[in-house]
Amino acid sequence: MATSSPVPPPQPATNKSQMNPLPPSVFTLPQTAQLEALYTIIRSKETSRGDFLFYSDRIIRLLVEEGLNHLPVVKKVVETPTGATYEGVGFEGKICGVSILRAGEAMEAGLREVCRSVRIGKILIQRDEETALPKLFYSKFPQDIASRYVLLLDPMLGKGRVPTGGSAIKAIEVLMENGVPEERIIFINLISAPEGLRNFCGKYPLVKVITGWIDQGLNEKAYIIPGLGDFGERR
Repeated sequence: MATSSPVPPPQPATNKSQMNPLPPSVFTLPQTAQLEALYTIIRSKETSRGDFLFYSDRIIRLLVEEGLNHLPVVKKVVETPTGATYEGVGFEGKICGVSILRAGEAMEAGLREVCRSVRIGKILIQRDEETALPKLFYSKFPQDIASRYVLLLDPMLGKGRVPTGGSAIKAIEVLMENGVPEERIIFINLISAPEGLRNFCGKYPLVKVITGWIDQGLNEKAYIIPGLGDFGERR
């Protein structure tokens, strides 16, 4: 038996980065010594590919779990094997993951490990050499994506060929064109640049951003500093 009583969502986490205050739609993982140790490993250029895979996957699972904390739930009463009843919660609707190719594909396994039989969509966005603007090259989504909550997956926000969050902004635009409401999208990434967060949140303030760490900023080549290099190539 289930009722439609909503459960209040979690509140924004505190952040010790240089970006203060955080936009209200941005949530970070708890900035613990353990998490910083994981990031220290994956940032090091001396880290082997095997260790990079293992420790980045650990962070991705933490991020997915935190993302699920922000999905709306309703109260749900179940009967236990002892014959007692337990008043808990259940997710309000169906979800799916959408990875921004190619680096975002590396986050799909972490989502599947946490969400059994989850549907996955894909989207490829690159810079148009003529206009220097992000351009959609490919997308494939579940047919019923408009009725789902979407976890958008990309390890870095504000970097590379489409800096200051341009690829993520374009991905949100494409999802909304396919009927997904802005408030039903949760963007999950490992590292964010303040420039990317400001640009992204200014454009889509209703999209929640779950990030593991907020770095210092972008260098003259639009790469995140200190960053961790090219995530896709290191995978």
